[in-house]
Amino acid sequence: MRTTKGAARTQAKKRLFKKVKGFRGGRGKLLRTAKESLVRAGVYAFRDRRARKRDFRRLWIIRINAAVRERGLRYSEFIAGLVKAKIELDRKSLSEMAISDPAGFDAVVALVKAAL
Repeated sequence: MRTTKGAARTQAKKRLFKKVKGFRGGRGKLLRTAKESLVRAGVYAFRDRRARKRDFRRLWIIRINAAVRERGLRYSEFIAGLVKAKIELDRKSLSEMAISDPAGFDAVVALVKAAL
């Protein structure tokens, strides 16, 4: 007598199909393609968790550059000035400052210009 996976297989398939719910066409309905899609989705998710960090850093740098140029500096000069002035603000908070607190950002720029 041969043994089958039975209930365990059904559970495994249920878990898999729950994960691929909403995928287009066979990717959400056929077992083999669903498995393949899930593996690929995991690869994309892993890669893009790292890419997201890079994308946000690029966005913050663009915002800081735009704000700093309005105040007569370049981004590279501004960052060099931050180091000289011993101001340890990260790019995320500087970019938020430039948008929501222009007066505070002006103060930082003034300190940077003094250090340069």
